[in-house]
Amino acid sequence: MAGHDPEVSTTPNAVPDPAPPGVPPVPPLTPPSTRAGAPAGAFAGAPAAARVSPMVFVRLKLRLVAGNLRGSTQRRLGFVFTVLAAIVVAAFGFMTMAGLRFVPPGLAVDAVTVLFTFLLVGWVIVPLMMFGLDDTVDPSRLSLFPLRTGRLATGMFAASITGVWPAATLVVTSGAVAGLADGIGEVLLGAVAVLLHFALCVVLSRLATTALSGVLRSRRGRDVLAISAIFVVLAAQVPNLLLNGGMSTDPEVLLGAMASMLRWTPSGLAAHAVAGGGLVAVTGIVVLAALVAVVGWLWIAALRRALVTPDASTEGAAVRDSGGLSARFLPYGPLAAVVGKELKYARRDPRGRVGWFAAVAVAGIMAFSINNNDDGGAGGIGLALAPACLGAAMIAIQGCNAFGIDGRSLWMNTVVYGSDRDWRVDIAGRHLAVTVIAVPLLVLLSVVAALLAGDVLWAVPAVITAWGVLGVGLGVGALTSVLLPYTVPERLNAFTGAAPGQGGIAFLASFGALIGTGLLSLPILVPMALGHLWVCALAVPYGVLLSWGARRVAGKVAFARYPALLEATSAAT
Repeated sequence: MAGHDPEVSTTPNAVPDPAPPGVPPVPPLTPPSTRAGAPAGAFAGAPAAARVSPMVFVRLKLRLVAGNLRGSTQRRLGFVFTVLAAIVVAAFGFMTMAGLRFVPPGLAVDAVTVLFTFLLVGWVIVPLMMFGLDDTVDPSRLSLFPLRTGRLATGMFAASITGVWPAATLVVTSGAVAGLADGIGEVLLGAVAVLLHFALCVVLSRLATTALSGVLRSRRGRDVLAISAIFVVLAAQVPNLLLNGGMSTDPEVLLGAMASMLRWTPSGLAAHAVAGGGLVAVTGIVVLAALVAVVGWLWIAALRRALVTPDASTEGAAVRDSGGLSARFLPYGPLAAVVGKELKYARRDPRGRVGWFAAVAVAGIMAFSINNNDDGGAGGIGLALAPACLGAAMIAIQGCNAFGIDGRSLWMNTVVYGSDRDWRVDIAGRHLAVTVIAVPLLVLLSVVAALLAGDVLWAVPAVITAWGVLGVGLGVGALTSVLLPYTVPERLNAFTGAAPGQGGIAFLASFGALIGTGLLSLPILVPMALGHLWVCALAVPYGVLLSWGARRVAGKVAFARYPALLEATSAAT
């Protein structure tokens, strides 16, 4: 053909020129859809989402728990304690529910309605309070998985029901079938209602944590959650305050009133579905199934949005350089540095504020609950003494894990801490920081309790005794800090918690410190309760002496087992 270049071909299947010597020939281009073994269109678009079974998430959670227990005897003991506690709660709850068969039917249904409601509310509130402790709950930890949102939600649901406490919840609610249902038909319908109520607890819990996950990672969100939790604790005491206030002397009347208000809630529908049978049960089951589907759809929508929303916790923040008040009143040195650091923790870290709020709330609730006692003498002063001392003990047990909030940063102490005296100075600085806040707070609490008790002068022995109890509690906390240390999760949880697998250790440390403080305070509290008010003059020296001796022992123990202390406070969260 005229004008045709023989070295260039316009046909699509032309064979390329031979490759130069030493260079491997380039294979001819083949459309992806025609490659051997590949279905048509398999490589035309994006790769298909991986098909991952929910069991993968179950195994992932079990591996996380098992990995956290590896190499630590304390964590294993804490995990065993948690399992035993869940078994006890499950057995006691099931027997309580099953025992409702021996009470009038109306009262039994009311009790199940209220208990189901408490479980549902607990499933929503507790995960929010414990946000950051379970990696399978936070969607940001799973955002890089190549999974569609629906499959990811299914896996998160499977991981959420894996554990001893979900199993305990299911066992407790199953006891309602044994306590209310009669006949095989009612048992089957009741079992379905219980399973749907349990599923609603899980999906509603995950909807709340997923929708609020971005907010909970921010400092402002954790502050709001901390304040909200205090109101939740106060609201939980409303029935007790109403009973003590004489509004209703019959608990059955109060239970019936609460159940009447909760009749058409999901928990009320589930309880009546277990007890009613027939058309009532079928209707309740249909409504529960629809609610589970709607809440599940909302959860998937919230999960889809959370996976593509920027994390507010990664935004930059301004840092101000300030020496603080401690630098003005204390000589320059390690003691002033520790006091300044602890005061900043108390002011800036939501986890510190929650402890203070909880102590004040518990003491205030106790003061309002017992103020109806008009007896004088030792019994009268006890109305002011008990809330003040309880508040002091609650404040003191915040120091039962003094090094946990430092976490991995505790290793920097090795640069300057070369003896047990350095550790004693560190613990003394932490105690001094707590005392700076607690002393005026206990004065205010004692005055309020004394006013409620009927005599403002009772505030004087009450506050002096409370200061002594505070010293005893700080000493006990110093010992538990070095003997039962655990990790406090880093800034994801506004509540003092522990890393996965350390919940039992945290429970033992907190309650051990509370019980130890109570027992060691008896030499002061018992004479005061018997009317010997002059003993309050010995409370402060007694507390100072115990805290000083405990600091000496704790300093030696911390210096001797520093590697174990660092490992326990640096667990993966």
